[in-house]
Amino acid sequence: MTIVLNHTIVPVADRNRAASLLAGLLGVSVAAPAGPFAPVRVNADLTLDFDDRSGARPGHYAFLVDDAVFDGALAYASRTGLEWGSAPRLIDHRINHLGGGRGVYILDPDGIAYEFFTAVP
Repeated sequence: MTIVLNHTIVPVADRNRAASLLAGLLGVSVAAPAGPFAPVRVNADLTLDFDDRSGARPGHYAFLVDDAVFDGALAYASRTGLEWGSAPRLIDHRINHLGGGRGVYILDPDGIAYEFFTAVP
């Protein structure tokens, strides 16, 4: 059997706000609530379940994306005033070119760093 990560719980201060933020970055929709979770289906195999019952914890989630999703995430971050930069926790409004592609870290208010890259670093 192939091992596939199916879902993970993301601890946040406000599940609806956090789920909407990631959905906006990825250009996807927030799914219908599932119990206490605000789920964001990233692809056919993976759902991030946002949970605000225990408060926020900083984290890091990295996504290999195509150029269109990368451009959309960066545009969303700029349009909504999110902090972003070329390295973890570095707010320099620059992208990196690790692995020959483009990469960026976008920070959400809960201290989560969403990393988007177009080539594996």
